[in-house]
Amino acid sequence: MNSRRNFLKLSGLVGAAGLIGACSGPVEEEVEVTTSNGKFDHLPNMMEGIAPISVEEHEERIAKAQELMGQNGFEAIYLEATSNLWYYTGMRWGQSERMAAAIIPREGEVAYICPMFEVDRLKERIKVGDTVRGWEEHESPYELVVAMLQDMGIESGKIGIGEMTRFFLVDGIRKVAPYLNLQSADPVTAECRIIKSARELELLQHANNITLAALNAFVPHIELGMRGSDIRRLSQEAHAALGAPGSMGTMIGVVSSSPHGSIVEPVLEEGMIVLMDGGCNVHNYASDITRTFVFGEHTAEQEEIWNLEKRAQAAGFEAAQIGAPQENVDIAARNVIVEAGYGPGYATPGLPHRTGHGIGLDMHEWGNAVLGNKRPLEAGMCFSIEPTIVLPGKYGIRIEDCCYMTPNGPAWFSTPPNAIDDQFETI
Repeated sequence: MNSRRNFLKLSGLVGAAGLIGACSGPVEEEVEVTTSNGKFDHLPNMMEGIAPISVEEHEERIAKAQELMGQNGFEAIYLEATSNLWYYTGMRWGQSERMAAAIIPREGEVAYICPMFEVDRLKERIKVGDTVRGWEEHESPYELVVAMLQDMGIESGKIGIGEMTRFFLVDGIRKVAPYLNLQSADPVTAECRIIKSARELELLQHANNITLAALNAFVPHIELGMRGSDIRRLSQEAHAALGAPGSMGTMIGVVSSSPHGSIVEPVLEEGMIVLMDGGCNVHNYASDITRTFVFGEHTAEQEEIWNLEKRAQAAGFEAAQIGAPQENVDIAARNVIVEAGYGPGYATPGLPHRTGHGIGLDMHEWGNAVLGNKRPLEAGMCFSIEPTIVLPGKYGIRIEDCCYMTPNGPAWFSTPPNAIDDQFETI
């Protein structure tokens, strides 16, 4: 058997719909991914020459965070090993029962805390700052956090906690230092991350380019009798051959009527809906694309619903204008579906969820296209537009593409498909 071996920096994470995610997780390590039967040996490594975020940009992010701390009255922010840690410091670190974190003070340098036996390993990964404090196994890391704050001149006031920080860590700090005012760091972290830099947009674009190339490569290999997990494996192999960890969670037939799938795996037959949702990870930045097609000949109803979905997505895109509240994207897309006789609201047959989510380091992050989000759209915001149409007990159809806001309005990272039978270079 011919095979092609690819060594990828995998985070080992599984996100929504079984996708490899872009949030926090184990320290990156080389994992061998084998592409069998030579299906994708012809594909180029699209990661060659693609540089990660520079140290200078990480330093700029810290400076921006410190500026926002001053504006919002924070003395420091505490960042556990999540995507927030990577965003500011460029370091990825795995979560365990042992505390590992960074503290960014309003003034001064970032400092790190980890178990004493991990100090040297952590120092190897430092890109910004140089202070590391370790705690022995019998010692309290919470007391060490307080001591580190005191060394920074902080003995009271408001400390921001990254929103993905696990409760036991926050609780431990609070018990040792009840006089500290622990609050969500969102006014700092969310405000930094929701507006992407030019380099972030480039990495997001490249991730989308890779996933589109993977789709074009693996869809022709889908065969009768496959299950969703078989198609997902094809997508993983195609992404691996292209150089990026990624996959497409796949729902076949009636399972596609559940937006996030099911433990049931129908066998693919002629005329069945195939819904593929997922993406890849390029230097920690995620793509997220959904394509829905019919294996074999489609029915008039399937084409009608697919075309309605395309019109709803286009309406959401058109509503995404600078200065407009982001909820307008959801309202516009949903109105198209309701006017066609579905819904109303989240009722099915119709659209049972928000129209879109923010995207960046995490596949789902701040900036949701959902009713009630009054935040005005700004250049640099990135989010999906994916108004699924669900027909319970039959099938669901979703077209998902992510866009970014320019000063002149929205632009697609991935161009939406043309028609139900015209979505890939070959099929």
